[in-house]
Amino acid sequence: MINREIIRIKIVQLTYAYYQNGNKNIDTAEKELFFSLSKSYDLYNYLLGLIVAISKEAGRRMELLQARAKREGTEEPSRKFVFNRFALQLSENKQLNEFLSTQKISWDDSAAFVGSLLEKIEQSEIYKEYMASSEDSYEADRELWRKLYKNFIQENEELDAILEDQSLYWNDDKEIVDTFVIKTIKRFNEQEGVKQELLPEWDSDEEKDFARKLFRAAILNADEYQRYMTEASRNWDFSRLAFMDIIIMQIAIAEMMTLPNVPISVSINEFVEIAKFYSTHKSGGYINGMLDAIARNLVKTGRLMKHIDPAKPRLQQMDEKKVKMRPRIKK
Repeated sequence: MINREIIRIKIVQLTYAYYQNGNKNIDTAEKELFFSLSKSYDLYNYLLGLIVAISKEAGRRMELLQARAKREGTEEPSRKFVFNRFALQLSENKQLNEFLSTQKISWDDSAAFVGSLLEKIEQSEIYKEYMASSEDSYEADRELWRKLYKNFIQENEELDAILEDQSLYWNDDKEIVDTFVIKTIKRFNEQEGVKQELLPEWDSDEEKDFARKLFRAAILNADEYQRYMTEASRNWDFSRLAFMDIIIMQIAIAEMMTLPNVPISVSINEFVEIAKFYSTHKSGGYINGMLDAIARNLVKTGRLMKHIDPAKPRLQQMDEKKVKMRPRIKK
């Protein structure tokens, strides 16, 4: 699950913290990096657990409504949502339950939020259309939760506040982790039952090596990489650059220099995007130009043995919606 987008962001955060911390111990910092990455996987499971919590709350309320209907002799309410096949399968998932139990993660302390979220869901057109539909299939049940997640959980300011209180790491992680939760929903197969596999924490040891090599290279070779920046910024006052810009470029250069399988254009574009979210509003364009100039100079002088595209890497337009969702690193 932990992909290179998450890794790059975490390395930017932890490298920044490394320089802000007076005790600059790279081994300690590396442990913090991997702990931070593991918290992303905690969040993935926690958000899947939210679906289960909402479904269980719906079941609890259904029992009360059924009891009232029996007392009053009225028609019992539909149990279609409570018996949603996907939600029931997820609630019984062996891997999810073992993880939540081991990590002692639950939504019990956020019962009011879960109840409020259920009420909003029940008032939505998505819910009403599902309840009114004659279609009765696992696929329809699964699709309902894909829609509910995208509309009520993926962008939810109240949920963001709860997550921020739970963990300092989660606020920056959620936007990316949401995509993995939706991917998991779409992958669920009724035939797998309780043994349905969730996404693994790491796709492979290669991703772990990527994180370790990039983080260590960025810090251990900092003087060399900053010298490259100085050479490329002769028309600029290097001392007046935003510290975050320097950190981002330092890590981008480390990736270009130490990870031969990553194209130069990919490295530049990835860190330009990070700069848009975590530095000043002008940083994306400036860093794009600086990294391009640095890469060309390194290739030209034989210090970087990679191919560089004839055209400059494309600087994508800023997505204002995402900028608002992802806060900058606190200084």
